[in-house]
Amino acid sequence: MSDQDDITEADLDALAEAYNAGLAHERAGDIAAAVAAFRRALEIDPADRGGVAVRLAALGEGPVPETAPPAYVATLFDQTAPRFDEILVEQLGYAVPMMLREMLEARGIGPVGRLLDLGCGTGLAGVALSDRAAEIVGVDLSEAMLDEAAERDCYDALYIGDAVAFLTGEEEGQEEDDSRFDMIVATDMLPYLGAVEALFAGAAACLVPGGRLAFSTERLPADAAPPEGYAVGPAHRFAHSLAYLEAQLAAAGFALEAAEPITVRFNEGEPVPGHLILARHTG
Repeated sequence: MSDQDDITEADLDALAEAYNAGLAHERAGDIAAAVAAFRRALEIDPADRGGVAVRLAALGEGPVPETAPPAYVATLFDQTAPRFDEILVEQLGYAVPMMLREMLEARGIGPVGRLLDLGCGTGLAGVALSDRAAEIVGVDLSEAMLDEAAERDCYDALYIGDAVAFLTGEEEGQEEDDSRFDMIVATDMLPYLGAVEALFAGAAACLVPGGRLAFSTERLPADAAPPEGYAVGPAHRFAHSLAYLEAQLAAAGFALEAAEPITVRFNEGEPVPGHLILARHTG
């Protein structure tokens, strides 16, 4: 686990024991025992590096969080960074950055001046869009992922931190910059984010008038959507209803330009349906 300075070795051992017990009980179908073990893990580690809150929501045994715990996201991707591209692209068939490039080219959009890549990871979107912007800035919660992105040499600046905090200028160590972005992209970030209101509002504040926001999301069918408009699926990733996204885009001052159905990735060989969305800021 990363960011362990605030937890003792004894707590780490207890956390690992509780978390692994929860996984074992879940695999065995003993949901009650799994829930009890996961709740013990959450008591030991309120920062929730193991993403227990998301797991409990997927089991229907806890409230749906508004976002995956940042400590969980950072830990997850710090651990997988060296083999992330192999897992995501080669094993899971992920190709959203190239789909986005094709969407922009088909619509005659770009190249643009400044582009912000939220949840940039190892830089797959940066590579795909490297000639579609004069300047590309990347933001991610995982330092290890940013190290991989830096090796690609397609970003003009990289920042470690939370995407929404970056958009609102609240991220510690962030340099002040009064210039805005012409485009903001977030490929495969929303599966770790439930509520999108703060994200869309922050994006609107950071875009030039007429600037665009592009992102991918996993699809939550309208007949399965709770009042919130998002839910945690069995793979512990958030899915969103298109109606919820359209409503929140409009509320933040965006005009929807495209919502193309796509296969986001494959999970155990089955396609994961989603949308690739493009919206223009009307402010």
